[in-house]
Amino acid sequence: MRRPAVIAGLLAAAWLGLPATAQAPARIDTVEDAQAALDAARQQQRNARARGERLEQRASRSRETAQKARSAAAALAARVQQAEAGIAAAEARLQLANSKRRKLDRELAARRAPLAHLAGALQSMTRRPLSLSALQPGSLRDLVYTRAVLDSTIPVVRERTAALRSQLDRARALEAEARAAVSDRRDSEATLLQRRKQLVALAAQERLKARQAAGGADREAQRALVLAEQAIDLDQLVARLESAGSLRKRLALLPGPVARPANPAAATISATPRPQPSATQPPQQYQLPVAGRISAGFGEAGASGQRQAGIALDARGSGQVVAPGAGRVIFAGPYRGFGRIAIVEHANGWTSLVTGLASLDVAVGQAVDAGSPLGLAPQQGGEVALELRQDGEPVNPLDYLR
Repeated sequence: MRRPAVIAGLLAAAWLGLPATAQAPARIDTVEDAQAALDAARQQQRNARARGERLEQRASRSRETAQKARSAAAALAARVQQAEAGIAAAEARLQLANSKRRKLDRELAARRAPLAHLAGALQSMTRRPLSLSALQPGSLRDLVYTRAVLDSTIPVVRERTAALRSQLDRARALEAEARAAVSDRRDSEATLLQRRKQLVALAAQERLKARQAAGGADREAQRALVLAEQAIDLDQLVARLESAGSLRKRLALLPGPVARPANPAAATISATPRPQPSATQPPQQYQLPVAGRISAGFGEAGASGQRQAGIALDARGSGQVVAPGAGRVIFAGPYRGFGRIAIVEHANGWTSLVTGLASLDVAVGQAVDAGSPLGLAPQQGGEVALELRQDGEPVNPLDYLR
């Protein structure tokens, strides 16, 4: 076959056969995972913003100083979690843009090969003067054939190049999206640093006020540490703390001394108040203590074969950990094998355990609201576990989220 016919065949094979033979496999699962992470981060960001606004309104309406301070601290903790979710969303946006860019690069690489063939063929044709085609036998026939093939191929070439230009525009848009995501991450990090400093100062003030207000808090904290040393495991520690809490409540229900009336004849025996029957209502506005993916569900078998008594969440490095519900801190400190833990006693016989903390911002005897700061997750990230118990029996915390 003569040279012009070979060039025409290359043009037709390169462009008309491209979609069927040169399509690279796309990693759709990676893009979908990045999109799912972005959706989850944005949802966490919206939830934290809503909690922050609600708690800020509660703090502004509250007339009680202690309640106002707790609501303000919880609102600030929610804003910290909002900033953390903003960082996670920016990272997910960057990951999504990079995933789409890698997929686009593979598609562009598949289109570069036929484009190189086309460029070479056109370059060969331009090097051949038309005057030589008139002198060489059969060249005019080949030239007519080549022109006919080009007339039918050029529209397809234009269509393919238009798609290629569109992909190049999309690549530039993905680069701009990646740069915007990096800028948003820097802004969220700056906001997080500022709010975390405010929260640390506010949490220190709350601990100091709690110790000054409760004279027996130090004795209760020492008793909790003794129980932690004596308990065989975490279950026994919770049981003993719950028993101590029940005793404290029964003592609080006992009648106090009756003041002597001015007129003894008018004195009447005051009726002993009877305790109300215990309700079973779970904590209101119950929430997860930290933002993160659930890595272990309730009842799942662990590495040792023992069933999970709660859930575990993969927390960000130094992520803000908050109280899952309103109540009273009955233990706060290190416990063997669980890092630093916080146990919150709720009303009606409910108890929450939060384990795996790197630092604690609460003390024993301190009252907390749902969302009050408890401490921070490990600096390098890790699992923060949550257990919810009703009268000592573990239940699934996810069933009580509000």
